[in-house]
Amino acid sequence: MTLFLLVLLAALIFEYINGFHDTANSIATVVSTKVLSPRQAVAWAAFWNLIGALMGTAVATTIGKGLVDTQFIDMTTVLSALLGAIVWNLFTWWLGLPSSSSHALVGGLCGAALAASDGNWGVMHWHDVAADGSHSGLWPKIVLPMFASPFFGFFAGAALMFLLIALLRKVTPRIIGMVFGKAQLISAGFMGYSHGSNDAQKTMGIITLALFTGTQAGIFNDLPSWASFLHTPEFTVHRWVMITCALTMAAGTAAGGWRIIRTMGHKMVKLQPVHGFAAETTAAVIIHGASSFGIPLSTTHVITTSIMGVGATKRLSAVKWGLVQRIVWAWVLTLPITGLLGYGIERLLK
Repeated sequence: MTLFLLVLLAALIFEYINGFHDTANSIATVVSTKVLSPRQAVAWAAFWNLIGALMGTAVATTIGKGLVDTQFIDMTTVLSALLGAIVWNLFTWWLGLPSSSSHALVGGLCGAALAASDGNWGVMHWHDVAADGSHSGLWPKIVLPMFASPFFGFFAGAALMFLLIALLRKVTPRIIGMVFGKAQLISAGFMGYSHGSNDAQKTMGIITLALFTGTQAGIFNDLPSWASFLHTPEFTVHRWVMITCALTMAAGTAAGGWRIIRTMGHKMVKLQPVHGFAAETTAAVIIHGASSFGIPLSTTHVITTSIMGVGATKRLSAVKWGLVQRIVWAWVLTLPITGLLGYGIERLLK
């Protein structure tokens, strides 16, 4: 039981860090365009993160039972996965790099599961096809979206921006600024909602995995009747888990993440409200679609590449490609490094 409490604590710490680490995903553009002050933007994002986090559990199910064989998972494995993800998130936050909390958690889980199974690579679900034709596993849910979503973000962001330029070519810059200053409130809220609906569910899935494995191991059998809410004989995301994760992410979002906000909203490309609207709308639509299919998408990858695509419509040199190169390296290294961290921590704890 003590180990489960440590897992729960680590999960909530991860969720809180995820909130302030990924705050920039929701509010970097709305701050950089000066539509909202940083304090107003954080409150706006936290509210919509909370609402979005309470909508659905498809992503949570993918994280909890769709990526690794649960028979090899115990409390130590879940704790190792979380610790690996937390270490990497804090490191990249300190550097001000918008890396993926989603991939950090997936990498930590896969590495810890591999260590728990004594190096049996079969512990990972690479690609499964259900009787109804639906696909699950690391390839369709993690790897393919990891490569596809940045391209969708970049080119869809550029396409929407080109469309807006064509439609607004006879409108004065003053009117455009006024209209899209207000429209960006909607797009930023939609982005916050989409972020909450995807990112918060990842921790829900990890906590549910801990509850499921703990129930299978019988560690909750001797608890009093009032603690029956911990028993999870089937993989079901309880309402109390959803609410706890939603509130924790909202609190983390409210704490802010100014290092990453500066990177995405100011250093990478200069934006006006119409550009912010295009980037946020593009990213929010992609993330919301992924959540509907249970894909734990990297919200960081999508909003960052959407900003790049929108910025590139000004001119390619408007994007600071040297900084982009640093961001891409953080993306590429996240899965292998957190995998090694999860593997090493699991070995150390065992």
